[in-house]
Amino acid sequence: MGYDLLSTTIGRGARLALGAAAVVAVILPDALAGQWVEAPGKGWISAEVYHQDTTDRYDLEAVKGPIPFGGHAKSTAFFVTGAVGLIPNWDLWARGSVNSLSFFDAGGDRSEDGLGDANVWLRVAPLKYLGVDFPFAIRGGVKLPVGDSPVDAEIIPLSEGQTDWEIMAEIGHSFWPRSVYVNGWVGYRYRELSEEAAIDPGAEIFFLAQVGGAVGNFQYKLVAEGWDSDAPVQEGLSIESSQRQYVQLTPSLWYETPVGGFEVGWRVPLVGRNLPAGGALVLGYFTRFGI
Repeated sequence: MGYDLLSTTIGRGARLALGAAAVVAVILPDALAGQWVEAPGKGWISAEVYHQDTTDRYDLEAVKGPIPFGGHAKSTAFFVTGAVGLIPNWDLWARGSVNSLSFFDAGGDRSEDGLGDANVWLRVAPLKYLGVDFPFAIRGGVKLPVGDSPVDAEIIPLSEGQTDWEIMAEIGHSFWPRSVYVNGWVGYRYRELSEEAAIDPGAEIFFLAQVGGAVGNFQYKLVAEGWDSDAPVQEGLSIESSQRQYVQLTPSLWYETPVGGFEVGWRVPLVGRNLPAGGALVLGYFTRFGI
């Protein structure tokens, strides 16, 4: 294999590993607040740092192994998410992110820092209008491609470059007076054409299931989440080898203080395809407010 071809191949590997890492970091909306829609004027804010440092990936056959050519991928992402009740049974969510991504291999070192994509969601508790007091909600939203997404095999993208639309059904249950709860959702994400890359990235099905509880000032939770995508389409051809899927498990502990809750957790990948395979550290902060 000549150097030019090797360099191009490595560059594409960097784009896959780091671009995908940025996507994995923002798989799903914040799971902290569950399906209990916020009252008007009340809400919460969370901040989360995600760090992944890995030399492994899931290949196109969903087999875990080392990134080719001695590849080493690092990604750090900072997210701020907030929600506020608008009117009875309706609340609004928004999230922004900043990413720091780097990739090292036989072809050299590459890194990019900057804004990631932004999300906005609107949520409603429809059963409330039927007089049913059950924590079920429907949430719809959009992901806006704020981050840079150059079509260059040697440049790490901070965004996939297209607008996404999604809708999800959410359900939850509290076992009060026991301090244990469960919640989760399943959703559908429609991804528009990426005009810069001239690729239809394909739709995705995603899910989350969570169980948590509290012991004194400590809280715990275990989250399983993931998604499965259609194969992308370019120039009318389905690219089955670029289809992606991911499932991960995140155990974490929280400590409540008068100024909010602090979290530490570890994301463990279970299944993947065309994505990084390493675990990731999660640090978080969560606080409520009332206007």
